[in-house]
Amino acid sequence: MLWGMNKTDENNSTADERIKFLVIASEHPEARLAAFYSGRRAKRSNARVTILHVIEPPEFGHWATVAETMRAEAQETAEAMLREFAAEVKAQSGEAPEEIIREGRMVDEIKKLIEEDPLIAILFLGASTEASGPGPLVSALAHNPAYLGARPIPVVVVPGSVTRDELRKMSG
Repeated sequence: MLWGMNKTDENNSTADERIKFLVIASEHPEARLAAFYSGRRAKRSNARVTILHVIEPPEFGHWATVAETMRAEAQETAEAMLREFAAEVKAQSGEAPEEIIREGRMVDEIKKLIEEDPLIAILFLGASTEASGPGPLVSALAHNPAYLGARPIPVVVVPGSVTRDELRKMSG
Protein backbone atom coordinates (compact mmCIF):
# COMPACT_ATOMS: atom_id res chain seq x y z
CA MET A 1 0.00 0.00 0.00
CA LEU A 2 1.36 3.41 -0.92
CA TRP A 3 0.54 5.98 1.72
CA GLY A 4 0.20 8.78 -0.79
CA MET A 5 3.60 10.16 0.06
CA ASN A 6 5.78 10.37 -2.97
CA LYS A 7 7.42 13.76 -2.76
CA THR A 8 9.89 15.17 -5.22
CA ASP A 9 11.63 18.50 -5.39
CA GLU A 10 9.71 21.03 -7.46
CA ASN A 11 12.80 21.48 -9.63
CA ASN A 12 12.62 17.84 -10.73
CA SER A 13 10.44 17.61 -13.77
CA THR A 14 8.50 14.49 -14.51
CA ALA A 15 10.64 14.10 -17.65
CA ASP A 16 13.81 13.68 -15.57
CA GLU A 17 15.28 10.42 -16.86
CA ARG A 18 18.36 10.29 -14.64
CA ILE A 19 19.01 7.03 -12.84
CA LYS A 20 17.94 6.70 -9.22
CA PHE A 21 19.71 5.32 -6.19
CA LEU A 22 17.29 3.63 -3.77
CA VAL A 23 17.94 3.94 -0.03
CA ILE A 24 15.92 2.20 2.66
CA ALA A 25 15.16 4.47 5.62
CA SER A 26 15.15 2.78 9.00
CA GLU A 27 16.03 3.57 12.58
CA HIS A 28 19.40 1.81 12.29
CA PRO A 29 22.51 4.04 12.20
CA GLU A 30 23.97 2.10 9.26
CA ALA A 31 20.95 3.11 7.17
CA ARG A 32 21.89 6.75 7.73
CA LEU A 33 25.40 5.98 6.49
CA ALA A 34 23.89 4.47 3.34
CA ALA A 35 21.85 7.67 2.84
CA PHE A 36 24.96 9.80 3.34
CA TYR A 37 26.96 7.79 0.83
CA SER A 38 24.16 7.58 -1.73
CA GLY A 39 23.78 11.36 -1.67
CA ARG A 40 27.49 11.85 -2.31
CA ARG A 41 27.52 9.25 -5.09
CA ALA A 42 24.38 10.77 -6.65
CA LYS A 43 26.03 14.17 -6.88
CA ARG A 44 29.13 12.71 -8.52
CA SER A 45 27.08 10.49 -10.87
CA ASN A 46 24.37 13.04 -11.75
CA ALA A 47 21.80 10.63 -10.33
CA ARG A 48 18.78 11.14 -8.09
CA VAL A 49 18.03 9.48 -4.77
CA THR A 50 14.78 7.81 -3.77
CA ILE A 51 14.25 7.08 -0.08
CA LEU A 52 11.81 4.32 0.84
CA HIS A 53 10.40 3.67 4.28
CA VAL A 54 8.28 0.56 4.71
CA ILE A 55 5.75 0.37 7.52
CA GLU A 56 5.18 -3.20 8.58
CA PRO A 57 1.42 -3.78 8.95
CA PRO A 58 0.11 -4.13 12.51
CA GLU A 59 -0.82 -7.60 13.72
CA PHE A 60 -4.06 -6.47 15.35
CA GLY A 61 -6.50 -7.31 12.56
CA HIS A 62 -9.48 -7.79 14.84
CA TRP A 63 -8.90 -4.66 16.94
CA ALA A 64 -9.61 -1.98 14.36
CA THR A 65 -9.19 1.04 16.64
CA VAL A 66 -5.85 -0.21 17.99
CA ALA A 67 -4.64 -0.97 14.48
CA GLU A 68 -5.67 2.48 13.23
CA THR A 69 -3.90 4.19 16.13
CA MET A 70 -0.77 2.13 15.47
CA ARG A 71 -0.97 2.93 11.76
CA ALA A 72 -1.27 6.68 12.43
CA GLU A 73 1.71 6.58 14.81
CA ALA A 74 3.74 4.60 12.29
CA GLN A 75 2.88 7.16 9.60
CA GLU A 76 4.08 10.04 11.81
CA THR A 77 7.30 8.19 12.63
CA ALA A 78 7.89 7.38 8.96
CA GLU A 79 7.38 11.00 7.89
CA ALA A 80 9.82 12.25 10.54
CA MET A 81 12.39 9.65 9.52
CA LEU A 82 12.04 10.55 5.85
CA ARG A 83 12.60 14.23 6.69
CA GLU A 84 15.86 13.32 8.45
CA PHE A 85 17.06 11.09 5.63
CA ALA A 86 16.03 13.65 2.99
CA ALA A 87 17.97 16.39 4.79
CA GLU A 88 21.07 14.16 4.81
CA VAL A 89 20.76 13.32 1.13
CA LYS A 90 20.13 16.94 0.15
CA ALA A 91 23.14 18.10 2.19
CA GLN A 92 25.35 15.65 0.29
CA SER A 93 23.84 15.80 -3.20
CA GLY A 94 22.47 19.33 -3.32
CA GLU A 95 19.10 17.99 -4.42
CA ALA A 96 15.97 16.94 -2.54
CA PRO A 97 15.31 13.21 -2.90
CA GLU A 98 12.08 11.47 -3.75
CA GLU A 99 10.39 10.23 -0.56
CA ILE A 100 8.12 7.19 -0.51
CA ILE A 101 6.25 5.50 2.33
CA ARG A 102 4.63 2.12 1.78
CA GLU A 103 2.95 -0.39 4.02
CA GLY A 104 3.69 -4.10 3.72
CA ARG A 105 6.52 -6.58 4.05
CA MET A 106 9.88 -4.87 3.52
CA VAL A 107 11.20 -7.14 0.80
CA ASP A 108 7.87 -7.20 -1.06
CA GLU A 109 7.64 -3.41 -1.15
CA ILE A 110 11.26 -3.03 -2.28
CA LYS A 111 10.65 -5.57 -5.06
CA LYS A 112 7.47 -3.78 -6.17
CA LEU A 113 9.16 -0.39 -6.25
CA ILE A 114 12.11 -1.70 -8.28
CA GLU A 115 9.72 -3.35 -10.73
CA GLU A 116 7.51 -0.22 -10.98
CA ASP A 117 10.33 2.28 -11.47
CA PRO A 118 12.78 1.36 -14.25
CA LEU A 119 14.99 4.33 -13.34
CA ILE A 120 16.02 2.72 -10.04
CA ALA A 121 19.48 1.46 -10.88
CA ILE A 122 21.25 0.78 -7.57
CA LEU A 123 20.09 -0.18 -4.08
CA PHE A 124 22.13 1.24 -1.18
CA LEU A 125 21.93 -0.69 2.10
CA GLY A 126 23.68 -0.26 5.42
CA ALA A 127 25.19 -3.34 7.05
CA SER A 128 24.95 -3.72 10.80
CA THR A 129 28.03 -4.21 12.95
CA GLU A 130 26.09 -6.41 15.39
CA ALA A 131 27.40 -9.88 16.18
CA SER A 132 24.08 -11.31 14.97
CA GLY A 133 24.96 -10.38 11.39
CA PRO A 134 24.67 -7.57 8.85
CA GLY A 135 20.87 -7.40 9.04
CA PRO A 136 18.02 -9.42 7.54
CA LEU A 137 17.91 -7.73 4.15
CA VAL A 138 21.68 -7.80 3.57
CA SER A 139 21.80 -11.43 4.73
CA ALA A 140 18.95 -12.43 2.44
CA LEU A 141 20.62 -10.78 -0.55
CA ALA A 142 23.95 -12.42 0.23
CA HIS A 143 22.31 -15.85 0.11
CA ASN A 144 20.04 -15.19 -2.87
CA PRO A 145 20.91 -12.27 -5.17
CA ALA A 146 17.61 -12.71 -7.05
CA TYR A 147 15.75 -12.01 -3.81
CA LEU A 148 14.66 -8.57 -5.00
CA GLY A 149 12.81 -9.69 -8.08
CA ALA A 150 13.05 -10.22 -11.79
CA ARG A 151 14.98 -7.04 -12.62
CA PRO A 152 18.40 -7.43 -11.06
CA ILE A 153 20.13 -4.27 -9.89
CA PRO A 154 23.48 -3.78 -8.17
CA VAL A 155 23.46 -3.50 -4.39
CA VAL A 156 25.95 -1.28 -2.56
CA VAL A 157 26.42 -2.41 1.02
CA VAL A 158 27.79 0.29 3.27
CA PRO A 159 29.45 -1.23 6.35
CA GLY A 160 28.18 0.21 9.60
CA SER A 161 31.74 0.41 10.86
CA VAL A 162 32.91 2.82 8.16
CA THR A 163 33.21 6.49 9.11
CA ARG A 164 31.76 9.45 7.27
CA ASP A 165 35.30 10.67 6.59
CA GLU A 166 36.13 7.34 4.94
CA LEU A 167 32.94 7.57 2.88
CA ARG A 168 33.86 11.12 1.83
CA LYS A 169 37.23 9.84 0.56
CA MET A 170 35.57 6.96 -1.31
CA SER A 171 32.97 9.16 -2.96
CA GLY A 172 35.40 11.84 -4.10
